[in-house]
Amino acid sequence: MFDKILVANRGEIALRVIRAAREMGIQTVAVHSTADADAMHVRMADESVCIGPPPSTESYLSIPSIIAACEVTGAQAIHPGYGFLSENANFVQIVEDHDLTFIGPTAEHIRVMGDKITAKDTMKALGVPCVPGSEGGVASLDEAKKLGEEIGYPVIIKATAGGGGRGMKVARNASEMESAYMTARSEGKAAFGNPDVYIEKYLSTPRHIEIQVFGDGKGRAVHLGERDCSLQRRHQKVFEEAPGPCITEEERARIGKVCADAVAKIDYAGAGTIEFLYENGEFFFIEMNTRLQVEHPVTEAIFGVDLVQEQIRVAEGLPMSFTQDDLKIIGHAIEVRITAEKLPDFAPRPGRITQFHAPGGLGVRMDSALYDGYSIPPYYDSLIAKLIVHGQDRRGALTRLNRALGELIVDGIDTTVPLFHALLQEEAIQTGNYNIHWLEHWLETNLQA
Repeated sequence: MFDKILVANRGEIALRVIRAAREMGIQTVAVHSTADADAMHVRMADESVCIGPPPSTESYLSIPSIIAACEVTGAQAIHPGYGFLSENANFVQIVEDHDLTFIGPTAEHIRVMGDKITAKDTMKALGVPCVPGSEGGVASLDEAKKLGEEIGYPVIIKATAGGGGRGMKVARNASEMESAYMTARSEGKAAFGNPDVYIEKYLSTPRHIEIQVFGDGKGRAVHLGERDCSLQRRHQKVFEEAPGPCITEEERARIGKVCADAVAKIDYAGAGTIEFLYENGEFFFIEMNTRLQVEHPVTEAIFGVDLVQEQIRVAEGLPMSFTQDDLKIIGHAIEVRITAEKLPDFAPRPGRITQFHAPGGLGVRMDSALYDGYSIPPYYDSLIAKLIVHGQDRRGALTRLNRALGELIVDGIDTTVPLFHALLQEEAIQTGNYNIHWLEHWLETNLQA
């Protein structure tokens, strides 16, 4: 059993890991930049170490500083949370080289799934259904045009090292191919240092469905159903729910088994998410995230498990605490991501919290690092809270979410809470009849900048 874990992250996810470890009797070390000296994760951990100035490249992304923090505190393992170094294969290798344990998958699994082309080829070989597209990278515009005709327009050009919506451009016909291809390459080069791109069929009205998987690293794996993450703005998730309102029990069992079998075959260890586009009853693989997802609480709510504690158990070499037969869905859960942004243009608005009150009551969970008087620094992601509700069914979860949003108080800054009040009045949200394009269209109509 680990005696002490270092949490290489900040904000609500750092708090999430600290709480899980504390329940297991494990001490925690928080790392922080000078801008986060008064952050809640620093207050809650057993120990804290300042690892650098505000820019993340000089603190939360500084591998030498994080390794040094482990050495001075005696931490035996590192939990990366999500973002920052959570999917950095080089970091994982360095952690292992220093006789420390990385709480997550191997460097090789992160490396394979981090490259979109390699990931797609790997999943295809493992029997996971994929979107029709190029067999690998597309090296020239002429090749891109030829593939566009073969696959059939519209197509989407994606940076192989992409993420977060960057390096992705749609060509709806042949005349748009040159601009889309060159722009995707340019964005990929600028954002990720890699201009390579690949091409896939662009589905017109898909939903974004992701399957939560968990492996023990020894050839055993399970799935924990799906999450519907279709409500997105600029490819960033805003509202997530589980189970998906459009997925049948038969579809869940079928695609879940495919995913669990795939990660079992490669001896995957820990939590992972296999993401799909879903349209007309078919699933098409798009990527695998080799880490804990921001939206993992909705899965925890409907299955009654603690995925972070399970990550720690597996990293210690212990068996998973549940089998596939143990995992039964109970009720419905929804998460909304609340950001420090001003509507209607979603401009970041960091600042000082003059009053904060988290909603409570049955089936309400608030993952946040806010407190009265806290000053949100301008250097990091604008996510300030995740409000998660659980109900006996989807209607009950929506009702509970509406009530919880009404109780929430965040004064002193602008937030996206009004967006969710408005969305809950929409018939498409009430019925679950939406796709990945719905929110963008709604915003264009209802929130004009």
